[in-house]
Amino acid sequence: MAPLSPAGSNTIRGILSMIAGGAALTMSDAATKWLTASLPIGEILFVRALFVSVAIWLIVWRSGTAGGLRVASLRNQGIRALLAVCSTFLIVASLSRLPLSEVIAILFVGPLFVAVLAGPLLGERVSVHRWLAVLIGFTGMLIIVRPGSNAFQLAAILPVVAALVSATRDIVTRRISASESSTAILFYSTVALTLVGLATAPFGWQPMDVTDLAIAVLSGTMFGLGHYLIIEGYRYAEASVVSPYRYANLIWAVLLGFLLWGELPSIWVLAGTPLVVGSGFYILLHERSRRRSENAGNAL
Repeated sequence: MAPLSPAGSNTIRGILSMIAGGAALTMSDAATKWLTASLPIGEILFVRALFVSVAIWLIVWRSGTAGGLRVASLRNQGIRALLAVCSTFLIVASLSRLPLSEVIAILFVGPLFVAVLAGPLLGERVSVHRWLAVLIGFTGMLIIVRPGSNAFQLAAILPVVAALVSATRDIVTRRISASESSTAILFYSTVALTLVGLATAPFGWQPMDVTDLAIAVLSGTMFGLGHYLIIEGYRYAEASVVSPYRYANLIWAVLLGFLLWGELPSIWVLAGTPLVVGSGFYILLHERSRRRSENAGNAL
């Protein structure tokens, strides 16, 4: 068997990074959801973000790679950090009120928001095919959320907004990853989350026992590892190649939700998720086909 080319090797590395990163983030979400039963959101985020910040600093210091924390653009880092803080607070607020699998399913509309935002933020032309896929995906989201029904929960709006903010964060991450290291992007966003979490201390923090602290550390470890791996995934391969593998998160969410809380996806989640996931896949496949056609045309 012939060895993989550097490009092929990087693509596989990007895919594996995305799958592993998604699994780690889902584990972090599950641990965080567990803590929200007894602790305020700000306190949880402070503890886990502080742990991640210190861990990154120690790793950088011991490895002698402090240059990896150098900032090329304070403005870019600040924008990315702000978006990361907002999306994290919204996701944790969602987890405290909704089943884990439902939150993850709604967050899958993120790639659809990326498709919509690619026009104004990246200057890309949004084709009719992409708009149709986006409409189908949003229909699936509405099936899951069920606005106007007796079963509708206002909390279901939280992961929708979180998906929008996360999509903007991902676009910014992709744009700045050429000039900013993965370590710096993760570190400064996490420091910002630590400071914002600390600012909530006057609003009712609770004493943490050893078990709570251990779960918070686990959440922080998985949170930091997950985001680092996802950033690396975008670095090693095109977003259109690696993004579909984030849909594996739903598998981890269903398993953890059942094992920890006995949760099973509702019929509405099962009905709406294929539309959301399918539309996301279609957009990614259509984008890859378009780029191949453009590259073939440029080669002639």
